[in-house]
Amino acid sequence: MNRAYIAATAIVASLALGACKKEGEIVVEQGVGITALRSACPAVGIPDHTGDVTLFSPANARTADAIDVTATITNVRTSCDDTGAEVYAMANFDVYAQRRNTAGARTVDLPYFSAVMRGTSSVVAKRIGTVRLQFADGQARAQATGQGGAVVDRAAATLPADIRDRITKRRRAGDDDAAVDPLTQPDVKAALDRATFELLVGFQLSEEQLAYNATR
Repeated sequence: MNRAYIAATAIVASLALGACKKEGEIVVEQGVGITALRSACPAVGIPDHTGDVTLFSPANARTADAIDVTATITNVRTSCDDTGAEVYAMANFDVYAQRRNTAGARTVDLPYFSAVMRGTSSVVAKRIGTVRLQFADGQARAQATGQGGAVVDRAAATLPADIRDRITKRRRAGDDDAAVDPLTQPDVKAALDRATFELLVGFQLSEEQLAYNATR
């Protein structure tokens, strides 16, 4: 599955994931090597431009007075069990929504995705779920919850021993490789990419919805 396909189907709006905070990254302190190593648990985040959705009435309108329903994913809570051969990660989140016309009770179903990424460009799993929002008569706001999960092979998420040794090797001034950052070496970077997994959640947007979020 290539990058263009991912973008076109709105699985991720930006594979760089500038808005996704990552945990468990390698931490380097100058002169003493690595002080902490990445976790086997996948990082969890919301890709750029997929954390909110706007519905219009009529559907082809894009003006402020035509906004019908807006919704946002927030309060993402994660858990991970990495004690076995398979790593289980879960992301629970809230969806807060608001509508313009409060007359009558109304149900709004919004699709969302949970996707497991390996490295920066490979989608290894994707599931579509639905969040159901129930607006009471006269109420402008509604809330619902969603959930996404990932199962990752622990061996695949673990750096090979030789790569780990090269990264964590203590270097001192005067050593032949003292000035060489191992994280810049192509084979090390490739190994890190292969062993990096992410669990991403966001609204399953159409191309038009994604473009609206990216440009507004």
